[in-house]
Amino acid sequence: MSNGFSYSLEDFIPFTTEIYFRLLERMGETFWPMHLLTIILGAVTLWLALNNRARLASLLIAPVWAFIAVAFFIQFYAELNWAGSYMAYVFLTQAALLLLLAVIAPGLDSWPGKKLSTVLGSVLALAGLIGLPLIGLASGGNWFRAEVFGIHPDPTSVTTLGLALIMFRGWMLWLITLIPAVWLLYSGLTLWALDIPAAIVPFIILAMGLIGLVWKSLERRFI
Repeated sequence: MSNGFSYSLEDFIPFTTEIYFRLLERMGETFWPMHLLTIILGAVTLWLALNNRARLASLLIAPVWAFIAVAFFIQFYAELNWAGSYMAYVFLTQAALLLLLAVIAPGLDSWPGKKLSTVLGSVLALAGLIGLPLIGLASGGNWFRAEVFGIHPDPTSVTTLGLALIMFRGWMLWLITLIPAVWLLYSGLTLWALDIPAAIVPFIILAMGLIGLVWKSLERRFI
């Protein structure tokens, strides 16, 4: 009789590498040329975050999370994985949290300044806006397969993680980064199970994000 220890990570991924890449392509093909608008939106949001406009920045990226919940997870991902609809609710929760912060903003950083956490947050945000699409292109994929902020969940999570390091502080910082971090962990494990070389990228970003979270907590306490 088999038991839980006889299963491998691959047994929990209900699709192949080819199907996964085709999923990314279908999303890109369906919503092109929205990519250009979402990348510009991400760049504007980063500029707002660096200029102490966290409320407006949160307001701008909240609809992006809601869009991915419906367009990516419900419309496409749920066809391949029964958990897709549940993931949609998680992304909608993140959108609601961002909207709530845009209204009440209990944990905004008073001024990002030239702190290490701000620098690290900017690096992560740019990685989501520019780095991940370039990695997709460099790995042999076409433009539609390249993952883009506001269209696909990975770069959206990376960019949001970076923006949060710039804009928020205290327990609210940890709360708003929880869902992006959990998704990146899930995505990294999925890519690892599919034997995709880029699987290491989400784990590196997670490590950088955790360093940033801990460092920002120490900044407020000791600096």
